Amino acid sequence: MPKCPKCEKEVYFAERVSSLGKDWHRPCLKCEKCNKTLSPGSHAEHEGKPYCNNPCYSALFGPKGKFLQCGNGSVLPCCRAIFQLEHHMA
Repeated sequence: MPKCPKCEKEVYFAERVSSLGKDWHRPCLKCEKCNKTLSPGSHAEHEGKPYCNNPCYSALFGPKGKFLQCGNGSVLPCCRAIFQLEHHMA
């Protein structure tokens, strides 16, 4: 019987969600930073631990500097001029 990587208790088939190549209890699959409940396949991973894509993973492990958040939730680096233009026109 597999053990949940978060609580280390046995995971029964009826309560199992699979993510990161492991079986979890649904309530145990949470972001390591903000504790938000995650859905299998819709989150990021760092050193075997789950993180929500935005903002936690991006803030902790993404490139540092000025960023622009797009409508689809992705975070893209942008040049200083574009960043300043966006804030000047707002």
